[in-house]
Amino acid sequence: MKIVPVILSGGSGTRLWPLSRAVLPKQLLPLVTENTMLQDTLLRLSSWAEVEPPIVVCGNDHRFLVAEQLRLVGLNPEAIVLEPVARNTAPAIAAAAIALKDKQVLMLVLPADHVITDVAAFEAAVRRASVAAEQGKLVTFGIEPTLPETGYGYIQSGNALGTADGCFDVARFVEKPDAATAQQYLDAGNFYWNSGMFLFKPAVFLAELQQYAPAMVSAVTQAVEQSYKDLDFVRLHEASFAESPSDSIDYAVMEKTKLAAVVPASMGWNDVGSWTALKDVQPNDAAGNATRGDVYLKNVSNTLVRAENRFVAAVGVEDLLIVETSDAVLVAHRDCAQEVKNIVDHLKASGRTEHQVHPRVYRPWGWYEGIDVGERFQVKRIMVKPGEKLSLQMHHHRAEHWVVVSGSAMITVDGETRLFTENESTYIPIGSTHRLENPGKLPLHLIEVQSGSYLGEDDIVRYEDTYGRN
Repeated sequence: MKIVPVILSGGSGTRLWPLSRAVLPKQLLPLVTENTMLQDTLLRLSSWAEVEPPIVVCGNDHRFLVAEQLRLVGLNPEAIVLEPVARNTAPAIAAAAIALKDKQVLMLVLPADHVITDVAAFEAAVRRASVAAEQGKLVTFGIEPTLPETGYGYIQSGNALGTADGCFDVARFVEKPDAATAQQYLDAGNFYWNSGMFLFKPAVFLAELQQYAPAMVSAVTQAVEQSYKDLDFVRLHEASFAESPSDSIDYAVMEKTKLAAVVPASMGWNDVGSWTALKDVQPNDAAGNATRGDVYLKNVSNTLVRAENRFVAAVGVEDLLIVETSDAVLVAHRDCAQEVKNIVDHLKASGRTEHQVHPRVYRPWGWYEGIDVGERFQVKRIMVKPGEKLSLQMHHHRAEHWVVVSGSAMITVDGETRLFTENESTYIPIGSTHRLENPGKLPLHLIEVQSGSYLGEDDIVRYEDTYGRN
């Protein structure tokens, strides 16, 4: 039976701040390899003959980044489905299941932000699970624990399934335990970390969801039936999807159904839920340090140092987490890794933006990056990809000066179009209708100086936009 990967690419990864932020969360970042975690999740399936093109479920704000990241690794998805609001994993999975319910396939549900280092073991586990899934089981994957971890939920296995080798009935799901209980689970030998990965027939999952959460099935069905295409994306009907209860697949179905089964596996799995978890999946030196970027260490042990933009030096410290970005620096004891989310809460409560966006903000046409800001002015660096163009727009409160650094810029101001090249500049008065386009084959880089009484990104009136933005 064919397998359709359903990739869940929601979430904001607050425990990996300051690198992971709402607009650019951890699944869209190259945290472990040169690929992003989303790309790695899909690439580990790319050589399987029975695997069909994936369905990726993500939020509206991430749609262009998701599409671009798939394009960069040569993956053409079956669909990129946009959730209008976050409703946890069960409604997202239900939307994909409804779209697939009439097909003879299995759904392989995978979070986009997990690390699996033993791909062969992962593939073998999926093949074992597929036997039980074809027989009507809702199969989850239990990770064989290597330590009494208190940060994961656990699955207790029951009787072996005689018709599916290496697969067991689920005796129970248990919440994150305290240290003593986690040790008991480890000693018992039949408790496994809950990976959040699943394999089942779409129709079987929907039948169980209908039994335990009928309101969710009703709302999501309407959202799928009234969905519509927007460029390369499938938009779920906003009002219908918002009516769905918000719940995880575990609470909505897996903890209640009699069809739950588990395949235990050891595949080098990690959900990278904190900086210490990321350190564990990276190469460590003889002193237990994991580094990335321009880093100097002297008499340092058991420390993670990640330098994104600047040179970072650490001397005579141990057991620290040090993460540098262009606008924020995190220094924490490794035992306090889970408390990083409190920083995000503080930033939200303070009305700041460092939890939402990086100085470099990605757009479907390229990106822009803040360089300097002051009273009535700000300076940005802009990159426009070859063949792309910004919307035809106007600003009520600011004027703009553009200086081409490299590449070619086709600039339209109040209906007049002119080609600008390196070292040439132009001025966009307040209230002028204008557009920026890269007609060349190389990236266009320019410097933008904004001046005026209000410089917010919401001071944009769009008249025409290639990407369908309002």
